[in-house]
Amino acid sequence: MIIQSMQKNGLILAAFALATTGAVALINDITKDKIANQEQQHLMQLLSQVIAKDQYDNTLYLDCTTSNAPELGPQGPHTIYRARLNGAPSALLVRHITPRGYSGNIDILTAVNREGVISGVRITRHEETPGLGDKVELAKSAWVTTFNGVNVTSEADPHLNVKKDGGQFDAFTGATITPRAVVTSVNQAAWFAKTHFDALFDAKNTCEVSQ
Repeated sequence: MIIQSMQKNGLILAAFALATTGAVALINDITKDKIANQEQQHLMQLLSQVIAKDQYDNTLYLDCTTSNAPELGPQGPHTIYRARLNGAPSALLVRHITPRGYSGNIDILTAVNREGVISGVRITRHEETPGLGDKVELAKSAWVTTFNGVNVTSEADPHLNVKKDGGQFDAFTGATITPRAVVTSVNQAAWFAKTHFDALFDAKNTCEVSQ
């Protein structure tokens, strides 16, 4: 009797497990297209924040390449989206990371044109201290917008520093490490984009199929 009962319970558990697995698979199949669409919309919204609409006419998230360049930080390859206007290269939107944040990695998106002029910067992920380092986030302060229109002229542009280091960017009271890390990373990423502009546009499109 005990053995029969155990076998019966085992069959019930197995059937329940199969039903649960099937339900999860079905739900995933039903929702995957919706989730993918939402992810694309979120990405496009993010990309459109760093470049004006009149500067491109292609679908940004479907035109990109990748790079493991050290200037773009750890955890590569990093995605670089390509903005085109009337078929001609307009700007590069570079994802990059600085590991020098006060609380760890800070993920950044920077848009720069052929001349090295930055059109926009956004912080896409960070773990900085609320009320201090988190001011690099647009939702917390307008600090990140001070990159708009800045022309990067060298790999270590003296103007691309916090004011404490002789540059033009404000630091935060009690939190200099975070803005310094962001400014340095933006400088390096923008310079990389400027000096490799044509090569990055000539590179194979890695977004067309995957996204």
